[in-house]
Amino acid sequence: MILIHLVLLSVILAASFIAVFLLVFERDLLKVIVLSAAQSALYSIVFYILLSPDVALAYVAVAVGIYTALLMFAVKKTERYEEA
Repeated sequence: MILIHLVLLSVILAASFIAVFLLVFERDLLKVIVLSAAQSALYSIVFYILLSPDVALAYVAVAVGIYTALLMFAVKKTERYEEA
């Protein structure tokens, strides 16, 4: 069972690092917000696997819900595409 958790954690963290890599090079700010929410969801799964479901639920509520909505509101008030 421990081996399954370690493999699952490795896969989730690798996917999270890929999301971070895509975040750095993306110019469309809405795609960046969606990738950031996906990364936060992956981190909440990591918290759940590490047996802290209370932290995972709080992290989902704040990082995926409130933070994403706040950033989308900010992008709506500004430009969608980043200029070089």
